[in-house]
Amino acid sequence: MTNEEYIKAIAMRTSRRTYKNSAMGAQTKEVIKTLADWVNENAGLHFVFIEDATFAFTMFSGKFSAIALCGKDTIRERELCGYWGETIVLQAAYHGLGTCWVTGSYNENKMMEYLKLPKGLRLYCVITVGLVNPAKSTKEKIIHNITHKTCKPYQKMFAVCDEKLPDEFAFAMRQVEAAPSSTNRRCVQFKYENKIISASVEDPYSDKSIELGIAQLHFMLGASAKGVKGRWQNGSFAVDNERILKFPQNTGGKTDE
Repeated sequence: MTNEEYIKAIAMRTSRRTYKNSAMGAQTKEVIKTLADWVNENAGLHFVFIEDATFAFTMFSGKFSAIALCGKDTIRERELCGYWGETIVLQAAYHGLGTCWVTGSYNENKMMEYLKLPKGLRLYCVITVGLVNPAKSTKEKIIHNITHKTCKPYQKMFAVCDEKLPDEFAFAMRQVEAAPSSTNRRCVQFKYENKIISASVEDPYSDKSIELGIAQLHFMLGASAKGVKGRWQNGSFAVDNERILKFPQNTGGKTDE
């Protein structure tokens, strides 16, 4: 996917909990598994593709798969799970699939029994993915209305902002506004000091660091769309000209409707 396509996917993505009764086709499942395997190889994480994940969920309906996001019990790997997990979410959304970040609405005991993780690894969260109807179900609308009573503008995400943001950074922050956040809590806090953007969360040794990784990706994609290339280093956005997202080519793009 191009950077422009990622920006489109940010606008398209929304959490889905009601899936079609028909499962994704074999080709689509293989594409998602390939992306998860790529992340494992290149980011050192432990993403596990689960072909049928319905066994661990009661609040979701229909047929859906999932990606279990696992890694070492560190703050850094929490951030990486958010960052790289969201790349897969956006690719799925762009190609018409429904997804949802899930941190607690599943049976963790059943999931752990299925995963049989090696010693030293832990399960951080799960991303569901499957075929969906264009319109949200009544249940999805109710949940959305409960968790999205207000949408926090990016200006309120700043603890410090010592001057007006450049237009390219303002655009990047609008992509952060659209990032998934547990119960829409928007826990990532930004600073803009001496022309440098930084981001952090309170209690980083928690799932909040997953949201930090997601927000970092959205910011980076937004900045790149305006010609500012960079990467996050030690909590700050460092401008450079390197290519950031390098996913495998020719993984397909068609969903099985």
